[in-house]
Amino acid sequence: MKITATLITLNEERNIARALESLRCCYEIVVLDSGSTDRTTELAAKLGARVVEDEWRGYANQKNRAAAHAANDWILSIDADEALSEALEGEIWHLKKSGPEFDAYTLPRLAQYLGRWILHSGWYPDRKVRLYDRRKATWVGDFVHESVKVNGRIGHLEGNLLHFTCDSLSEHLKTMDRYTTLAAEELVSRKEKVSLGRLLAEPPWTFFRTYILQRGFLDGVEGLSIAHMAALYTFLKYAKARNMS
Repeated sequence: MKITATLITLNEERNIARALESLRCCYEIVVLDSGSTDRTTELAAKLGARVVEDEWRGYANQKNRAAAHAANDWILSIDADEALSEALEGEIWHLKKSGPEFDAYTLPRLAQYLGRWILHSGWYPDRKVRLYDRRKATWVGDFVHESVKVNGRIGHLEGNLLHFTCDSLSEHLKTMDRYTTLAAEELVSRKEKVSLGRLLAEPPWTFFRTYILQRGFLDGVEGLSIAHMAALYTFLKYAKARNMS
């Protein structure tokens, strides 16, 4: 079982080394870059990755194109701000020796936010299919929240995929602006109407669900920030969609 790790990048010099250095269990690493102006591609090449440059075509499309460049059918797709934990790396080594029983595997994702590991707030375990046989699976999603669609059996690994998210609230706000625009474009493309009532009601409900029902209060001040940001994300997504319609 030979695995190719794939990453899509744009100006990720801050994260790329950590991500690539965690991929020792992979036969090769393919980095598909879409025009970085920093040292991302230089660092990736120095760390042994095969760098391919191509224009940006959307998240799912870009990840499928990265997989198409792989020498192997088994793909481990991670983002530049992610890294395998030692436990997950060991689990993948074991899987390689024993051979896969499934066509794809989900990984639990553990996020670090403002320097704290988040165990609640709806953020954990946040399982995602990231290890898959490209003959049985493909990335789907035209705008945001892309995912792997599997035509086969799905197994589950237990080691954490570490996700290093925002180091500051200003960084979170900058990221949120980009993603809420994409989410709004998706709503508009589906011709989904956003009523004033929905715009007013869903943000506070999102805060309540995140902070109370999903026990965000157990994540300290960072959990409070997550709940507020989740509510703001919902408001901005719907407000932008109404403005675009």
